[in-house]
Amino acid sequence: MIAEDEAIIRLDLKETLEEEGYEVVGETSRGDEAVRLAEDLEPDLVILDIKMPGMDGLAAAREITRQSLAAVLILTAFSQRHLIEEARDSGVLAYLVKPFQKTDLVPSIEVALGRFRELRTLQDQTEVLEERLATRKLIDRAKGILMDRYGLAEHDAFNFIQKTAMQQRRAMKVVAEEVIEGLLTP
Repeated sequence: MIAEDEAIIRLDLKETLEEEGYEVVGETSRGDEAVRLAEDLEPDLVILDIKMPGMDGLAAAREITRQSLAAVLILTAFSQRHLIEEARDSGVLAYLVKPFQKTDLVPSIEVALGRFRELRTLQDQTEVLEERLATRKLIDRAKGILMDRYGLAEHDAFNFIQKTAMQQRRAMKVVAEEVIEGLLTP
């Protein structure tokens, strides 16, 4: 997806991308619309200019990366260090200065796409680990309740939760929650 306020540059960029085998699924001249299009179209990559009406490219990049919608590449005429640093801090994965060459664009796109895939994989792994940790905490809390209230040994408390989950074909987390809420007793 391309967000560039200059129509001629946007058209040239689209042609270059299509020549290189990329599909351009959306175009806009506004930063605020770039965020909305990224939400709606779910592109792999969003190419943003910095200076655009509605919302500048860096604010749009922050929102797109905050939501993990797509990889973001900034393509702009501005090369001031503070803008580059702000782009980096906004989650931008590549930064190209106009005028650009096709030989610079394609590697930047591929690096941005690769980094985005890595970040998404890490985010997914983090979510799985957080869920496992939350489940473990619930099970440990339920074991403690079973041990304190019913005098079960730790092993027996765990076995109760595990066997109940298997017999009822439910997750151990759900069984642990019911033990904590007092809805399930040995």
